Amino acid sequence: MNFMKLARGLGLGLALAAGALLAVPAASAQTKVRIGYIPVLGSAQLFVIDGQGWAKDEGLDLELIRFQAGTQAIQALAAGQLDAYLAGVLPLLVARSKGVDVKVVAAAAIEELQLVGRGPLLAAAEGADFKTAIANFTAAQGRKPKIAAQPQGSVPDTLLRYWLQVENGIDPASVDITGLDIDAAQQAFLAGSVDAAVLREPALTVVRDRVKDSKVLVTGHQFMPDQPGSVLALYKPGEPQNAATGEKLLRLHLRATELIRAHPDQAAPFILKALGSGILTPAQIDRALSGSLSSFVTDPARIVDAVEKLQAFEIKLGTVKTATPVADLFDLAFYKRVAAAK
Repeated sequence: MNFMKLARGLGLGLALAAGALLAVPAASAQTKVRIGYIPVLGSAQLFVIDGQGWAKDEGLDLELIRFQAGTQAIQALAAGQLDAYLAGVLPLLVARSKGVDVKVVAAAAIEELQLVGRGPLLAAAEGADFKTAIANFTAAQGRKPKIAAQPQGSVPDTLLRYWLQVENGIDPASVDITGLDIDAAQQAFLAGSVDAAVLREPALTVVRDRVKDSKVLVTGHQFMPDQPGSVLALYKPGEPQNAATGEKLLRLHLRATELIRAHPDQAAPFILKALGSGILTPAQIDRALSGSLSSFVTDPARIVDAVEKLQAFEIKLGTVKTATPVADLFDLAFYKRVAAAK
């Protein structure tokens, strides 16, 4: 009899326990967020958010999807395969012109891109303006200097052509501009198959460590003050669920930026892990970060003017057929509201 009572009591207890488990609020479920990014220092906020585990605390399950160029990430975004995007801004203008519902809600970094040179081109540039350096190089080498950027439509390619043509009156046809993915551009420079390359950190630190006769020819600020770098963009931010998720993501983005700027030593391990601990050393990440802290900027309003300049230039080049109102791409009010409430 006692055994039967115990069995009935145990059954009741199990049923109550099961009911309690089923009663756990659905809010505890994690919201999946697919974020496309490119492997550069300008994506550092994402690596810090993921590494610190902050997203899970906010109920977000991040899936980080790596691309070699923003133009590639845009294809996935347009197909609805991404919920957010952390990469270059110009491809987003093209996507929006084609009806993709995407909005930039924050900057991530500015003045990332620099032009690094080596060998005969570096020697020709010593003590001379770049137009003279190109002419001297071509005369001495019997060929045009070869410069690696990224594919047409990307920020690196457009910025290089803008700097050559608009800022220096140099015909871009006087150099051989080669569109390569990020890793390929770095490898081409290391191998000596190009004379210069438009690179970002940490690639800049890596190539300068390995190629002793290399030097930055054009800094990010010289290319263009407030040069637009990586941005945080949301897909279909007008939908209530997406807006709520985007607000959480933006709060984390701001928090990560503060950590990077104030305590780069705490951010460095997460960045190293994300960008390749087998390729980069902790010392290289530390140096790349220390030289880039001022570039981590989040207010999207700061880059609007520069984006307008580059889009106007792309239209002039013919790489973009129709101008998209730049103001339509940015949701400045979203940023102001979240930043003020943080």
